[in-house]
Amino acid sequence: MCQHLYVEEGGHWPQMNRLEGKVAIVTGASSGIGKGIAQAFCREGAKLVIASRNRQKLDATADELRSGGAAVLSVPTDVSREEQVIALFDRNVKEFGRLDILVNNAGICLQEAPLEETSIKMWQRTLDVNLTGAFLCTREAMKIMKRQGGGRIINIGSIAAQMPRPKAAPYNCAKIGLVALTKTTALEGRAFGVVASCLHPGNVATAMEDGIRPDGSREPMIAVEDLTGVVVTVASLPLHINMLETIVLPADQPYLGRG
Repeated sequence: MCQHLYVEEGGHWPQMNRLEGKVAIVTGASSGIGKGIAQAFCREGAKLVIASRNRQKLDATADELRSGGAAVLSVPTDVSREEQVIALFDRNVKEFGRLDILVNNAGICLQEAPLEETSIKMWQRTLDVNLTGAFLCTREAMKIMKRQGGGRIINIGSIAAQMPRPKAAPYNCAKIGLVALTKTTALEGRAFGVVASCLHPGNVATAMEDGIRPDGSREPMIAVEDLTGVVVTVASLPLHINMLETIVLPADQPYLGRG
């Protein structure tokens, strides 16, 4: 019997073991969107390697996932450090022998500042994590996926790549760069069965995003679970299909025409 993917407000995406037997790496997996993706992947039957800079939160997340019967390896990793990224992917291969899915989710959003007050430290740290980190992980994943004959890379972008917000130049530019990385990866991976997608969330209710406007009002938000259901759908597509870019946001969020 077919099972519809439509979910009523406040409901849950159906569990269908769509990732049974797949091996996935999720970065930034100790909290927020990354943790939600890890939970959703485990519910769908994936074997998981989770990475984050925060060892304590990462280990707690791994224990939580294992308590539900999931096969999970936690590897504390700063994705902006090349040697740590290489070690992460080496651990993945040693533990599971292959890699089917990479989710580049690790990211930071530092305090807002107008361009003339943006320090080089703010700029560099944001690009190091949000763009260089994704590049390093993609590079190592491509080595594995090309050898094994295919795989899927999912980059968690932002609607800031299409509609930049003021006072967030480092974040905006990193997310725009992530789109170019996605397209380059898809192009170079095409002959090897490697596909790449960029999923752009709007306002998602996490510690990083409170949706507060400058005037004190609150923008509409979606739950982490609303977003992770879409990520699972993309991750479960057959490799001859690529959902290159996808925007997921509250239906009433200011986006179209927001300027």
